[in-house]
Amino acid sequence: MKVAIVHDYIKEYGGAERVLEALHEVFPDAPVYTTVYLPEFLGPHREGFENPPDGEAKWDIKTSFLQFSPFKSKLISPIRLVAPFVFKSFNFSKFDVVIVSATGAYSPNNISKKRQGTSNKLIQICYSHTPPRYLYGFATAREWKNNLIFRVFGELANHFLRLVDFKSAQNVDYFIANSQNVAGRIKKFYRKDSTVIYPPATLSLARRAGPPVNHESRKYYLAGGRLARPKHIDLIVETFSKLNLPLKIFGRGFAGYELELKQKAKSKIKFLGEVTDEEKLKLMKNAKAFIFASEDEDFGITPVEAMSMGTPVIAYRSGGVLETVVDEKTGLFFDELSINSLSEVLKRFNKMKFNPQELIKYAQKFSKDRFKKEIKSFVESRLK
Repeated sequence: MKVAIVHDYIKEYGGAERVLEALHEVFPDAPVYTTVYLPEFLGPHREGFENPPDGEAKWDIKTSFLQFSPFKSKLISPIRLVAPFVFKSFNFSKFDVVIVSATGAYSPNNISKKRQGTSNKLIQICYSHTPPRYLYGFATAREWKNNLIFRVFGELANHFLRLVDFKSAQNVDYFIANSQNVAGRIKKFYRKDSTVIYPPATLSLARRAGPPVNHESRKYYLAGGRLARPKHIDLIVETFSKLNLPLKIFGRGFAGYELELKQKAKSKIKFLGEVTDEEKLKLMKNAKAFIFASEDEDFGITPVEAMSMGTPVIAYRSGGVLETVVDEKTGLFFDELSINSLSEVLKRFNKMKFNPQELIKYAQKFSKDRFKKEIKSFVESRLK
């Protein structure tokens, strides 16, 4: 079975890239096709792509002609206008299966399915993190609608891209959704059924971290991940500044938004920048709670990682997090994206106690071993 993997672009590291790493572990000989590869932006995760640990397969990353653009790092958003044609230019004729990891940035399903020396077509499987958020009205990191010219041009471009996105989705033989939430989007926007396979959390690292810390020893709250506007880190910063509570924030974001967050933060709020997986889990292990205010979240891997460390989650009641956090058992929800709503839940939280061992046990359903087993079984059964 000859397998190829397709990924929108590789410039940042988040849940989608963690899935890409797991897919590469399941199919270590599979080359990864992408529009552009920019390892210098991967922070502490760069080493895993360029120099994998002993025993792990090296990456064979094949980029498009856009890799030769001198301004490629600045063109991630404009590339979406030509991305469907870029993916069509790749030659997959020697492969039996192509697995498309669709992050929701582009429309990477627009590939050629012709196979060399046969009239049969290859099998195309799409692991969808979400249909493109910017095409279907979900919150995005860039506020391009604030500018009239960009808004007019953007809406015209998006109308064309929605047509292309729908057509390329019909090219897919089998959809895998990363949550029931995303499965609903696939059904609504593509009129396609899908199988849900939850993405992998770094539970093996959590096991090596040792037993959880007792509640009384935890002195701060934690937030972080990609620092993007739909994550509403600004709301978390404003709330904790108002309540004068200790908060640590990890991750990197757009320079303007990150600067805005730091300007709003009071002295008890610390920005840690990008951290390794080991550092992140250590932070989670010692936190009172992980705060998650993401809007329309596709799945949300960081709340699962927090629970794997015995740390409860305080989350905005929206999107895929409804499938990962159990109210009053593994965390609490707040219902409005407001300082008052988050403040009230924090007050409730301080009167409650959560059992770390129950949180750790619950998080096991999202392990990488489970993901790899389900993906391998799915692909093999479809090929047969």
